[in-house]
Amino acid sequence: MRLAVRTFAILRELSVDRDTLELPDGATLADAWRAFVDRYPALAPHGEYVRGALNGAYAPWDRELQDGDEVGWLPPVSGGSGDLPAGRIGLADGPIDVAGLEASVAGVEHGALVTFVGRARRTSDDGREVVQLEYEAFGEMAERVLAEIAADAAERCPGSVTAVVHRTGVVPLGEAAVAIVSAAPHRGEAYEANRFVIEAIKERLPIWKRERFVDGSEWKRTGA
Repeated sequence: MRLAVRTFAILRELSVDRDTLELPDGATLADAWRAFVDRYPALAPHGEYVRGALNGAYAPWDRELQDGDEVGWLPPVSGGSGDLPAGRIGLADGPIDVAGLEASVAGVEHGALVTFVGRARRTSDDGREVVQLEYEAFGEMAERVLAEIAADAAERCPGSVTAVVHRTGVVPLGEAAVAIVSAAPHRGEAYEANRFVIEAIKERLPIWKRERFVDGSEWKRTGA
């Protein structure tokens, strides 16, 4: 069978953006990873941390593959429902309209509105000066995961609704990289839903941040 392969962030830099694999019937996601590493040995040290995706969704390593499947190799990310209106949940390749997000969820039944904005900052966690931030996402999968996270927040905090947009591409210093707006009848549910979403993004969203420093650049784990 023939598989399409995609890689992201540091894994892409150590191999290729897209490739194909020919594997026997009955092969698993783990078999595909081993075959890919045989082709690109520089990936081997990262195997312990890589997560596999199948047709745009996370998948276990023992999942059996089918002809025509698309597999993806994802480095670690930082350690509502899908039919919500367009623009309320998703990715943006330009400035995020925070006021628009607030308006999209705030209703007369909502006594509380909590907004979190993660902005591109000049100094990294280790004190180095940042000159530019850039985010790379597995787009189709990221949109789906964001919708799932918003739905999980609504289930966890009844009566709440959340809008969330993450920016991709280059984010100038001082501009928003991610915006999360949660509305609920009371402040407790709004705070809880908002915090749940940002923590889930750090754990689950297939998006990676590159911080460019004065003395070079490196891939960093996602986190605003």
